[in-house]
Amino acid sequence: MTEAQAPESRPVSPTARSMWRGSRLFVLLGLLMVALATAVVLLGPEDGNERYLDPADTSLQGSKALAELLRARGVQVDRVDSVEAARALGGDRLLFVTDTVYVDEHELAELPGDRLLVDRWSLSELAPQVREVPEPVRERSRAPECSLPAATAAGSAYIGGVAFRIPPGGSGCYPSRLGWALVSYPHGTGTTTVVGSATFMTNMRLPEDGNAALAINLLDTGKPVTWLVRPENPPPGDLAGSGGRSFYDLLPPNIGWSLVMACVAVALVAFWRGRRLGPVVVERLPVVVRAAETVEGRGRLYRARKARARSADALRAGAIDRLTPRLGLGPGAHGQEVVAAIAARTGEDPQRVGAALYGPPPEDDEGMVALAGYVDQIERKVSEL
Repeated sequence: MTEAQAPESRPVSPTARSMWRGSRLFVLLGLLMVALATAVVLLGPEDGNERYLDPADTSLQGSKALAELLRARGVQVDRVDSVEAARALGGDRLLFVTDTVYVDEHELAELPGDRLLVDRWSLSELAPQVREVPEPVRERSRAPECSLPAATAAGSAYIGGVAFRIPPGGSGCYPSRLGWALVSYPHGTGTTTVVGSATFMTNMRLPEDGNAALAINLLDTGKPVTWLVRPENPPPGDLAGSGGRSFYDLLPPNIGWSLVMACVAVALVAFWRGRRLGPVVVERLPVVVRAAETVEGRGRLYRARKARARSADALRAGAIDRLTPRLGLGPGAHGQEVVAAIAARTGEDPQRVGAALYGPPPEDDEGMVALAGYVDQIERKVSEL
C-alpha cells in the first residue's frame, strides 16, 4: 500500500522582500518629503546672496530694477531695515513692508501714511481688517477685473499666492475662486493695500505682462517710499524680534486642516497597504496515514448516502482509464471499442463486459459488490495477458 505524502511546512517569519513590500510606500513618501524640503531650502527666494524684494539686490529675487524705475520717475526710495530708521525719515510717506520678522509690528503700525504690504504675517497689526482665505492660490497671469486705477491701468499681472476677502469699504482685484489676490481699503491715516504675492515685483518677473506697470502704480503715489527689508545682519535671539510672535503665529491659518487631512490620508494608506493574512500554514503530520483509508472513508460516505450510481460511475471511470492504455486505445476511445477489445483480450462475453462498464447502476449493495468484483476480475485478466 502507498502512504499519503505529508505536506511540507512553510515559514511564517517576515522576509526582507515581504518587509519591503509592506513599507515601500512609506519609504517613497518619506523620500519625497525630504526631496521637497531640500528643494525649498536650496531654491527658496532668500537662498545664498539673493535678498528677496531688496531694492539694492540685482539678483533674480531682488527688486533693484523696480527701485531704479521709480527713481527715474522722480520717486524718492529709501531703503530701511528697522522701525527706528523708518520713523526717522518722518513726513507723509508710503510704507512698503516686505518683511517683518525682525521688527516690532506694534511700533510699525504707529507710523502714519499709506501702506503696501506683501508680508502676510503682518496682517494682524498692519491690516487687521483683512482676512486671509484658507486656500492657497496658484500664481499665474491674471486679469484685474476691478475698478482700482493702479490695477486697471496695468492690466494682467503675474500674481496669486494668497487670496483675501475684501474688507469693509475696500476693493479687490485679481480674483480667484474664493478671494482676491490684491485688496485695498482706507484706514485712519491713509490707504492700506495688501498683495498676496510680490513675485511680480522681482527682477525676474518685472518685464512680464503688466507686472512693471502694476508695481509702479502701487508705489508711485506721489509720496516718498519707505522700503522696509530684512536686515543683512539680523540680531540674535527670537526671530519675531520684540514683537514676540510664537512659532504658532508663523504657521498658516489652514495648517490645522492640512494636518487633519494628512492624518486621514496616512490612515487610509495604512488600511489599504497594511499587511494581510497570508496563506494557511500546513504542518507536518505526526502520524502516517495509509492511502487505503481515504478510499474506505469515501466508500462509507457513499454507502451512508446510498449513492450507488455515483459509486458505480467512479468505479467504472477509474477502470476504463486504467484499461484503455493497456488495450492500446486512445483516451477518446468509444465504449464499443473498449468492450470489443476487452472481450477479444480476455474471452469474456461482450454483453456482460458492456453491462459491467456501461450499464445501469446496481439496485442494491449486493449488486454493487458483484459489480466491483467483476470489474476487478476484468482488470486482472487484461494485466496478466
